Amino acid sequence: MVQEELISKINVTLSEEFELPIEKLTSEAHLVDDLGLDSLDAVDMLVHIEDELGMKLDVEKVQHARTLGDIYKLIGEVSSDSN
Repeated sequence: MVQEELISKINVTLSEEFELPIEKLTSEAHLVDDLGLDSLDAVDMLVHIEDELGMKLDVEKVQHARTLGDIYKLIGEVSSDSN
């Protein structure tokens, strides 16, 4: 899956699961400050993304993510490692 497809799937999942406006879902969006996600939301986000994309993410790396761009990058790395 190409990076654009991954980003689109992530954005749709976040928009649907957390009722976030799709236009707010940019790589610069800060998970806490801009999107209002707390630590419990981060766990939910991880589960939803893993389910949607069929991949496992490193929880520690996700915990260090601050922006949606960090999440995109992490998923891109996992995706390229599995190819």
